[in-house]
Amino acid sequence: MAARGQFQVELDKIKILIIELAHGAEKSLSQAVEALYNSDLELAKEVIAYDKLLDKKDLEINETAILLIAKQQPVASDLRRLIVAIRISSDLERMADNAKNIAKSTIHLGKDHGIKIHSELKDMRDIALKMIDLSIKAYENEDITLARKLAELDDLVDGMYSKILTELLEETATDPQKIQHIMQMAFSGRYIERFGDHATNIGENIMYLVKGESFNLN
Repeated sequence: MAARGQFQVELDKIKILIIELAHGAEKSLSQAVEALYNSDLELAKEVIAYDKLLDKKDLEINETAILLIAKQQPVASDLRRLIVAIRISSDLERMADNAKNIAKSTIHLGKDHGIKIHSELKDMRDIALKMIDLSIKAYENEDITLARKLAELDDLVDGMYSKILTELLEETATDPQKIQHIMQMAFSGRYIERFGDHATNIGENIMYLVKGESFNLN
């Protein structure tokens, strides 16, 4: 196979790995929030264990991309494509870490914490899942129109988190005995908000890939 053909094969492999990592992060967030609402400690532990597999996939993407840069010494758009792959992989790995942290909060809360999990955390999760789905479609198709839509969704998630945090802080004033448990909910909201921020970072990287310029969607 000609050098260019082999290079394209390796690029396609990296793209496949990134899409797999994205779906893994998506799965982790969905399951982590489910575990939080159901006080499902076993599912929370599964999310934490699964994160190690996602870390390995991130490492594989990085090593493949770096080796390809070293061997092929790409320039212009090809080099940009590999740099963006490394950046996106890093964001996806951090998204999975945020899901893992929600699982850890679930374990910290335990089975019989006696508090109601804030209903809008599920709504935040649903938007964050929509964001990762949108970001990966934008990446697959190098579609900056889709990438730009992430900014609006990120603002929505930020607003929801701010509202939830205010309500939870008010709850700590009326029920100080539950402050540690209530704060675990606040942390979980923050982890979902950060998940959305990383999805927006992916959108920025897609715009850099296509346009060759830096953009700020956050």
